[in-house]
Amino acid sequence: MAFSKQARRTKIKKRIRKDITGTQSRPRLAVFRSNKEIYAQIVDDVEGTTLVAASSRDKDVTASDSNKLEKAALVGKALAEKALKAGIDSISFDRGGYLYHGRVKSLADGAREGGLKF
Repeated sequence: MAFSKQARRTKIKKRIRKDITGTQSRPRLAVFRSNKEIYAQIVDDVEGTTLVAASSRDKDVTASDSNKLEKAALVGKALAEKALKAGIDSISFDRGGYLYHGRVKSLADGAREGGLKF
């Protein structure tokens, strides 16, 4: 029997998180994608804290009149700006069980353009 979308994503997410963890020197960029919005946060898994977060619901991103793909790129750039201000320049990318294309890829490219190193 085939997995549901949610069960499939959970299975992939567990497999990814076995290898990718966030430390103080190289935190993890976690992505969550809903049908309408996209959220990203940089997490230190050792301390269990969120260091920086950005989403498509932020005022600077919401003000732009663009499609979901362009908003994801803006979220990536906004997250990179906040991360650089916080002294974070190198991260591990956690796609959260989503396929690396579309909005997830756009967010990653925006973060790279903003100055983060993966």
